[in-house]
Amino acid sequence: MAIGVGLNALFVSVELGTGWWAGSLALLADAGHNAGDVVGLLLAWGAHALAQRPPTRRYTWGFRRSTIYAALFNSLLLLAGCGAILWEAVHRMGTPVPTMGVAMIAVAAAGVVINTLTALLFMRGRQHDANLRAAFLHMAADAAVSAGVVVAGIVIVLTGWTWVDPVVGMLVAIVIIVGTWDLFRESIDLAIDAVPRGINTEEVTKILAGIPGVAAVHNLHCWSVSTAEKALTVHLIVPEATEHQRVLEEASAQLHQYVSINHTTIQIASAAIHEQRDRS
Repeated sequence: MAIGVGLNALFVSVELGTGWWAGSLALLADAGHNAGDVVGLLLAWGAHALAQRPPTRRYTWGFRRSTIYAALFNSLLLLAGCGAILWEAVHRMGTPVPTMGVAMIAVAAAGVVINTLTALLFMRGRQHDANLRAAFLHMAADAAVSAGVVVAGIVIVLTGWTWVDPVVGMLVAIVIIVGTWDLFRESIDLAIDAVPRGINTEEVTKILAGIPGVAAVHNLHCWSVSTAEKALTVHLIVPEATEHQRVLEEASAQLHQYVSINHTTIQIASAAIHEQRDRS
């Protein structure tokens, strides 16, 4: 991740300076977006490091949730930046600014290469970590956006249409908003302990209820401890006390096999105890 941060930080400084010198909103928009990526990568890096720290007496879960808050802050930062880009693009549509298309092409082409290389760095871990998967998709989208800026530069060189620059700036912002909105919604869900995506609590209840010896399933709760780890608690009613250990082992195996949840807290009790608790 350090390589990705370094490459993008260097590219942002070059793109920002060139965009300012060439008067290209498309380049400045992409530079602002890539600056947000650097911050996002730093947040993801820091959060990942915090998540590896062991639990303490006060923080019994450790600092795993820091990955969730990093994703939430990153999405808010990107959305705010897009608002600024759209505001400036609308202003430039009414007052076109001369743009140097050749500079746009050169810098944006470098962006395609750097963003693609950075995306490749996250390929290995993206399957099991939503934080890394988001970084991979984000950098892949950046490569596509930079390719769009290259196209805009070519159009300006061939036609002299300076209005293409703010239009591309607006398109860049819209693409970022569309891609970020889903991350923002998922981050909100993670922050308020919603059921993780890909898990259907009704199906989980049916799986547990289908275990021989289970009479009822109560108080099932499932949430994300971090962007890569899920937890589940549930209360199973098993009338036969001799079946408790077997049901516990089978329930844990089923949850691991079908919904990939390893951190489970399963309480097993007889129907009599459950009814007594309900009356109290």
